[in-house]
Amino acid sequence: MICIAMIWILSLMPIFPEMPLTDVEFADKWVHIVMYGCTFIVVWIEYTRKHKQADFEKLFFWAWVAPIIMSGVLELLQEYCTGGRRSGDWLDLAANATGVTLAAVVGLIIWSLRPKR
Repeated sequence: MICIAMIWILSLMPIFPEMPLTDVEFADKWVHIVMYGCTFIVVWIEYTRKHKQADFEKLFFWAWVAPIIMSGVLELLQEYCTGGRRSGDWLDLAANATGVTLAAVVGLIIWSLRPKR
């Protein structure tokens, strides 16, 4: 929950600090992929630790669909509710969805490799 709260805070900050890697092409998009990927890998790890049997329908929604919807909501809020200080970007949404999808792939691998109880 802390990681998700940090995504909301960082996404809605009025002014975002300059990144030291501004010369790297698509650096911002890589940050989005890593931020969402790492956050939702944590969700998968916690789910794996707490459950003996997977409910893949719930996982599909809460660990894949819901984060992408959340990302879209944040991009819309940036565009329409920050008074022009932030702008929504469809490529940010795509990068976030990529991070969540990679996290789901890693999560499925973690689930399949977990020790059977």
